[in-house]
Amino acid sequence: MQTLIAITALGVFCLIAEIFNLRKLLVPVTVVGLLAVLGLTLQLWSIDPALDTRYTSMIAVDGFASAFSTLFVLLTLFLVLMSDTFYQEHPTKFSDFVAIKIFLLAGAVAMVSFTNLSMFFLGIEVLSISLYVLAASKRLDIKSNEAGMKYFLMGSFASGIILFGICLIYGAMMSFDVTFIKEMSRSAELPIWFPIGIILVVIGMLFKIAAAPFHFWAPDVYEGSPALTTATMSTLAKVTAMATLFKLLSVMNADIDSKFQMVIVVVSILSMSIGNLMALRQDNVKRMLAFSGISHAGFMLMALLSISNAGSMLLYYAAAYALAGIAAFAVIVSVTGDGGNETTARFNGLGKTHPLLAAILTASLLSMAGIPIFSGFFAKFMLFSQTIQSGYLFLVIVGVINSIISVGYYFKLILAMYTKEAGEGKQAVPLVYTIVAVLSIAFNIIIGLYPALVTDLLG
Repeated sequence: MQTLIAITALGVFCLIAEIFNLRKLLVPVTVVGLLAVLGLTLQLWSIDPALDTRYTSMIAVDGFASAFSTLFVLLTLFLVLMSDTFYQEHPTKFSDFVAIKIFLLAGAVAMVSFTNLSMFFLGIEVLSISLYVLAASKRLDIKSNEAGMKYFLMGSFASGIILFGICLIYGAMMSFDVTFIKEMSRSAELPIWFPIGIILVVIGMLFKIAAAPFHFWAPDVYEGSPALTTATMSTLAKVTAMATLFKLLSVMNADIDSKFQMVIVVVSILSMSIGNLMALRQDNVKRMLAFSGISHAGFMLMALLSISNAGSMLLYYAAAYALAGIAAFAVIVSVTGDGGNETTARFNGLGKTHPLLAAILTASLLSMAGIPIFSGFFAKFMLFSQTIQSGYLFLVIVGVINSIISVGYYFKLILAMYTKEAGEGKQAVPLVYTIVAVLSIAFNIIIGLYPALVTDLLG
């Protein structure tokens, strides 16, 4: 709860800073505040949760929540660092953009720390509403308006399904407390509303992570949203939703029987296959990464097949994917700005005009494809190993095939950077984008070389 209070206070400060015309201090103070929140989260990690029971009816600080909260704060830190330059044409609204990202972080932390379903729903709505606003923030751009409306409609529809599922779970258990629900779920006779409620909540969360066949909103929303908002959706929002789905199924003792496992297998295969095959046809880089994100959602869903011991693997995969995504979008934003032209041709000759940016984008794409020495390779290797132990060799074979397919569209962008001539002269790149790109890909490589830095966090 201390982390959540600190994040909320930081968001309120961002709003107050506008009143006193402190825009120039906004990013430095917010960055320092996020570093303080990161330190607080790490400190709480070492404290026994049993020592502080004041908020356990709504929020609990355990290893899972602390680990993912640390990742979320780090991702938000990178996004805020890029905000100053990205929103420089909107000085009067700058504090709003930063504050929304901070409140989005508060929703993300609540989603992985909840012990009560009402807190879970509150967190998901805070995160979702923040993303609706950011998606439609370019009010004079018809694509941004379209993206915001589509995301709002589909997100609201998914939230309605989740809320209906929560109501059915409450009707079966007469409580929102997940500890009580977990104890009662061991009963031999459960009301039919309980499994139906869990199914509805899972369906709603599959919408949130853009897993097939609930993915159809993602490509248009990713393409139409401002590039920094797309980066937020592709990294922070996606891994938050996936971690929350994993926690929901584990804390409510939703034993995944063979039938439910087959549903997860089918959704995983559909997500990987549709995402990768459709990405091959894309020329818009943001749209390509949208389909890439759909395929990665399919990979992460494999963790649900061994929910009792896959928490550390999901954390590692989420960190590897999100860090590679931040690095990729830092380069994309530096090249395309917020002009709306994100075609592959825009990156022609980047290897000659900006060799460092081209190398970072290449490294991030190779990590997403699962190439050593990057953490994306080890993330897939661990996930595949655990899935084989769970008895789903066929799913792993499909995953390997899809990983090979993904190399095709990733290398299309890489070849454009190194084999084609630049269409325009060398343009200046803001230093902050380069710093964010270097730091995020460096973290990606470090956890690739030393996976235990992440995997040992949850035992």
